[in-house]
Amino acid sequence: MGRELRDLRVSVTDRCNFRCRYCMPRERFGEGHTFLPRRALLSFPEIHRFVLACLPLGLKKVRITGGEPLLRPGLDELVSMLSETGVETALTTNASLLSRHAPELAASGLDRVTVSLDALDPEIHSRMTDCSIPVEDVLEGIQSAIDNDLGPVKVNCVVQRGVNESEVPALVRKFRGTGVTVRFIEYMDVGRTNGWSRGQVVSTNDMLEYLMGEFELVPVEPESPSDVATRWAHSDGSGEIGFISSVSSPFCGDCVRARLSADGHLFTCLFASGGHDLRAIIHEDSDTQVLTDAIAAVWRRRSDRYSELRSSETSSLPRIEMSYIGG
Repeated sequence: MGRELRDLRVSVTDRCNFRCRYCMPRERFGEGHTFLPRRALLSFPEIHRFVLACLPLGLKKVRITGGEPLLRPGLDELVSMLSETGVETALTTNASLLSRHAPELAASGLDRVTVSLDALDPEIHSRMTDCSIPVEDVLEGIQSAIDNDLGPVKVNCVVQRGVNESEVPALVRKFRGTGVTVRFIEYMDVGRTNGWSRGQVVSTNDMLEYLMGEFELVPVEPESPSDVATRWAHSDGSGEIGFISSVSSPFCGDCVRARLSADGHLFTCLFASGGHDLRAIIHEDSDTQVLTDAIAAVWRRRSDRYSELRSSETSSLPRIEMSYIGG
């Protein structure tokens, strides 16, 4: 389709210290759940080699994801290795552990941080994350990212009807004028465990209409056709917000993203029912070109556009859980 593989999401673990209902509901990811054993995880040199193999295909940015990536020990080592390749290196995290790691990540060359935060209200935050980690730890992590120049920092909020839509204006107020961009994400049917229904989706249009009652927002031109978020700025120049509208306004046609699981499977769609097992090629000590050719073969064949086709028929298909391949 004439699109380069410009954006690679790399999961470094399928474990997380949160149990967000829309991602890892506790009844499915509780004490009895079997996570990937440490021996199954790609090593940092193997991830580095995979990134090098993607460079000839147009790769410009690598985003480290999970699970919660900061649960993987020594993550600054991986950041340093990736930074040396010349790609932009970013991290998506729940920020509960970020305050203790931000200085070393910044020193290793991390460029940007995106934080998942669905509520400022302590009760709503606790209910959504289903854990005892307070929202203050997340806010402390965000401030630490700012203090260590890991920005511009972005905050992603998944909005669910009847759960946290009241937090939308609160988040805009909180981060207005701070340099932090808040992005609101329509609740998506990722995986098969979150009990998604279309009735729980709060559309971008509804959120924007609601916010316009309090804030004067003006549209911002996209920087690239492949941008996933539409951008709106406060008219007084005090910052901007964004919306990711995978349900109401799919952007499959401009997708330049691929995802690598922590154990070496390549996925070309967040809603994929399966991935391409490249572990044998990643593990073997062969010319990097062999790996490049394997990745290119997968990329050239991709035809997935789940969000554009979303229907009762496609929604019934099996899908990989988001905690396995990252967001």
